[in-house]
Amino acid sequence: MSATVLNNENIVKSFEEILVSLSEKEKNVIERRVGLKGEKETLQSIGNSFSPVITRERVRQIEESGIRKIGRIIKASILTEIQSKGLEFIKINGGLVARDSLINYLIKELNLEKDINKSVLETIMQSDFDILKSKQKLGCKIYFYMSTVSRFNIDAIHKEALRILKRKKDVVKKADLFKTINENLKDLRGITNPLINSVLELFEDIIYGEGDLVGLTKWKILNPKTLKDKAIYILKKEGTPMHFVDISNKIIELLEENVKVNTIHNELIRNDDFVLIGRGIYALKERGFKPGTVLDVITSILEKKSEPMSTEDIVKEVLKIRDVKDTTIYMNLQNRKVIERVGRNFYQLKQ
Repeated sequence: MSATVLNNENIVKSFEEILVSLSEKEKNVIERRVGLKGEKETLQSIGNSFSPVITRERVRQIEESGIRKIGRIIKASILTEIQSKGLEFIKINGGLVARDSLINYLIKELNLEKDINKSVLETIMQSDFDILKSKQKLGCKIYFYMSTVSRFNIDAIHKEALRILKRKKDVVKKADLFKTINENLKDLRGITNPLINSVLELFEDIIYGEGDLVGLTKWKILNPKTLKDKAIYILKKEGTPMHFVDISNKIIELLEENVKVNTIHNELIRNDDFVLIGRGIYALKERGFKPGTVLDVITSILEKKSEPMSTEDIVKEVLKIRDVKDTTIYMNLQNRKVIERVGRNFYQLKQ
């Protein structure tokens, strides 16, 4: 049996053969729950069809009883390979994985057709005694997990991630977030990076951006709608000032929106969230870049100093926040209305 290549047809056929060993009521409920003979049905609709009517909870009990029986019978069928593959994937992901991620993995790993009955695969995994399935919870995806993963740890990881992000008030690199969570939860056993990653993928209030950024879903930065939001996202992701043409190209590449260069350039010009720091090069104001001419920047730098600064130090400070040539800085230092030279190559604001 182990040599049999699984496909859509023999999976469903084997599953149906296993159902024959269940009680008539268990078989009926599971067939309707997974939609073997039509649309999938809710617990309520199935309960209402019985005479006399039975409660949703009673239907759930019948379903769970049938699934436990499937778990015992399945070990002698070709379907055990599905459980083995699924369990391996769950282990790799820290002992927990979202239901949809698990089912999609199985379809890809087993080279199944995409129209496979996913509920059948889900029931097969649910019948594995080494795996638990979560209940539906508002704001959280359904997931499969191993008994070694505690609900306490799942909640602790989620709460700690929220606390860090709310305090930071900005997106965080995944590696940095994971490191902080590990440090703050070091007293808890079983916290690993794969588990943290899997847990954060479950909750709707946390979102992974393109690449390695993590943030809160309510923030526009990782769920950008407007051109302004998209430009901010690109600049934060790249982590460096960029030319408006490059920003436009990155929006097309990463966010798959066909924007015109002039349109994005106009957006950068009219929003004071962006600062022009060089020839066509823009940076984020929130990162410490300030608007103004090179002379304005030099003036601001000298204002913060109680003593004259050397040409070398002035150039170094200006280049931190402006992408200009050294000669441009030298030329602005010659503005005798604002700046005066004191000694050899030292400058201060005109007294």
